[in-house]
Amino acid sequence: MITEINYLVGIDDTDNLTSRGTGFIVRQLAAQLRDENIARVLAVSRHQLFVHDEIPYTSHNSSACMELICEDRKALEDYCRNYLLEVAADGSDVGLCIIPFDEVDEDIINWGLSAKKIVLNKTLARELAVRKNVFLEGLTGTHDGIIGSMAACGLRKYGNDGRILMLEVDFRSFTGEITAEEICRNFHIQNIFDTFDARVSSQAIILLEDNWKPILKDGNYTLIVEKDGEFRWKSISKDALRKISS
Repeated sequence: MITEINYLVGIDDTDNLTSRGTGFIVRQLAAQLRDENIARVLAVSRHQLFVHDEIPYTSHNSSACMELICEDRKALEDYCRNYLLEVAADGSDVGLCIIPFDEVDEDIINWGLSAKKIVLNKTLARELAVRKNVFLEGLTGTHDGIIGSMAACGLRKYGNDGRILMLEVDFRSFTGEITAEEICRNFHIQNIFDTFDARVSSQAIILLEDNWKPILKDGNYTLIVEKDGEFRWKSISKDALRKISS
């Protein structure tokens, strides 16, 4: 009997200063996994890591995590590895981490939280991966990306970090007025809150502006909105989104 398993796939350091960023590359990979019927990708999330002079990074030191459902783990591993080796930019230090969602424990979550605050190293990453029987590979360059790739998985399981770059249903191209109920139904968003952490009525009218994105809150894909006049709401600004999701 074939069993579908929910996996987290963390990816880091695929780019250089002139290439497309890791978030774009992971969204492209997600689309290919779907098109090849290898996996059903639920979401791609972006996670901000520690910015420090001792940490080499391209622009922002962020990593990405795919949440997906898959039957054939070996096919998933092979496809991700081959794709990343093909598209990785010159000078990149790609890391790939694949963990069943339910096997991401407190130690891996704490690895992700630590990666937001302190300088970590590859030796510690490999030691943790061995202890937890985690699939963790460095694919190009120095392999430094294994640090961020495992951190991305931990932070996604933590559920209160990062913003959503992709969901099963395309939301990035939609702007305009829509009810909260329709947003949840059409885009697979699970909750809508205001900036004071109060739940917004399902019948509320919300203006979705350019570059709106959900965040991860309590493990759910959550849209944060702010007042736009007396009776309407709008998605928060890009700067506000960065502040609450970094």
